[in-house]
Amino acid sequence: MIFKKIGIIGGGQLGKMMISEGKKLGLFFAILDPVTDCPCSSMVDRHIVGDFYDRDKIRSLAEETDVITYEFEHIDADILMELEEEGHTIYPSPGTLKMIQDKFQQKSFLQSQGIPVSAFQRVKSVQDLQKSTLQYGFPLLLKSCRGGYDGKGNYVIKNAEEVSTAYDALGGSASELMVEAFVPFVKEVSVIAARGIKGEIKVYPLGENIHENNILKTTIIPARVSKEVEEKAKALAMETMEVLKGVGIFCIEMFVDKNNHLLVNEIAPRPHNSGHYTIEACSTSQFAQHIRAILGLPLGETALLKPAVMINLLGEKGYEGRAKLVGTEKALGLPKVYVHFYGKSVTAPERKMGHITILDNNLPLALKKAERVKDMVKVIS
Repeated sequence: MIFKKIGIIGGGQLGKMMISEGKKLGLFFAILDPVTDCPCSSMVDRHIVGDFYDRDKIRSLAEETDVITYEFEHIDADILMELEEEGHTIYPSPGTLKMIQDKFQQKSFLQSQGIPVSAFQRVKSVQDLQKSTLQYGFPLLLKSCRGGYDGKGNYVIKNAEEVSTAYDALGGSASELMVEAFVPFVKEVSVIAARGIKGEIKVYPLGENIHENNILKTTIIPARVSKEVEEKAKALAMETMEVLKGVGIFCIEMFVDKNNHLLVNEIAPRPHNSGHYTIEACSTSQFAQHIRAILGLPLGETALLKPAVMINLLGEKGYEGRAKLVGTEKALGLPKVYVHFYGKSVTAPERKMGHITILDNNLPLALKKAERVKDMVKVIS
């Protein structure tokens, strides 16, 4: 393989884990991130300090590297589209990124391609929102079309009295908003999938995701669903990847309803929190797979080596300031427990500071071990 220089927009934990895998192949990494001590800073070859919408800095990153990728979506897709037209290699494609950045466009595209999604519509006024409550009933989900993550930019409307409050809370007429019918799901699941430059696709085992306050707390692999649901989810992920025609790792989040029907909720065009378990539990991690995909290398095996439970390490409530990890020694005293601390210097309540993966041949035993580990390891200040 010819020595390659990879540019990553973003210097957070996803980029750090990507770099960790890429260094095994002797790759050079440059990042663009406004924070001088971001998680990637300790291991990157070149750090361009700049905003994710700084067109000049993004152009500098492209000119210094062979391939550009990104670790989250909230970046300037327009300059990336310009750079791609000029001949720079960028994966996943800026066009795909721009479509996914707008949740209304994302859902409209998926619907047009026959991918099952929940009912949705654009909201341009509080009157539009009031009309949609008659159509969809309560509860109802109001979303910002752009920029939301970890529950930010979402508002669950439970009754008519909350309509105006929700509309104003998400910016009202100054924001681009959409409304979705609430899906009475029984499980949230996700598939991590990879597509190579030549169109080959590989999918990872189906993960079951448990959220609290719209933040991912736990991923259980394999998901506790029937074989039928598992196969349907993998087939739907393959179909989604075919229509997206993206290159790299994608996460396809889905709802499972009481009738075992599947609906695609959202797509992330990058490695995803729910795929962190792949580092220890699969032959090829999602981060190594992303590197393989964007460089045109053969995709690796995705089989699950052992059942796994991944728990997020979030900043503890009541603590804000210099981050301190406690309880690691106890956790590492347990077999097949793997602690990842991202190196963020400052903690805050519910900020993602790390994760722990627990493996066991028996999934119920892994779940019991995970409950013990949750009480052991904390991020405080």
